[in-house]
Amino acid sequence: MKHILIIDDDMYIGTMLEELLDREGYRVTRAYSGTEALLLLSSCRPDLILLDLMLPGLSGEEVLPRIKDIPVIIMSAKADVEDKVSLLLGGAADYITKPFDTKELLARITVQLRNTAAAGMSTNLIYDDIDVDTASHTVTVCGQPVRMTRTEYAILKLLIQHPSHVCTKSAILERISEDTPDCTESSLKVHMSNIRKKLLDAGGKDYIESVWGIGFKMKED
Repeated sequence: MKHILIIDDDMYIGTMLEELLDREGYRVTRAYSGTEALLLLSSCRPDLILLDLMLPGLSGEEVLPRIKDIPVIIMSAKADVEDKVSLLLGGAADYITKPFDTKELLARITVQLRNTAAAGMSTNLIYDDIDVDTASHTVTVCGQPVRMTRTEYAILKLLIQHPSHVCTKSAILERISEDTPDCTESSLKVHMSNIRKKLLDAGGKDYIESVWGIGFKMKED
């Protein structure tokens, strides 16, 4: 039985979700604040988390970075695109805007649990001809190995993890800072240029596009 943690201080929404998920065969645990959620997570590991942003004590934005290797679906009334992009790049697996249709939420939960199961069987991120092996930290394009520096690998991995989203320069620097603290805004352009050239040499086409004044994203056909 899959275990879902609901982090929401709204009693009505929390009870409605608990009853809904219980009927669908999930085991449900509830937390009513960010602090309580982190306390629960120190002793148990749910399969998925539903996280509200407006919480007493620690907010959802503060809790999210402390959740590791568990898919998190944000539930929020905030509909601003920048908020959504920031949270998705900050580690959220999905984002659903309140009020939401329960059928849509259940479908999103199913997708995330399915993705988690698939990820457990594979350590590869694949986009077009690019194959990023997160276990060995290697990159191949059209089956040909491509040597990447630690910083280049971290940037490419981030872009492929969110292929349909524009990754802002500030978001890229923030997300890779833990692994590659040497990367700065001034050097990011150089790193990106090197990545694009290496991918172009191996695959014969440009896989990354610049979004002027904002950042970068994987190029769609």
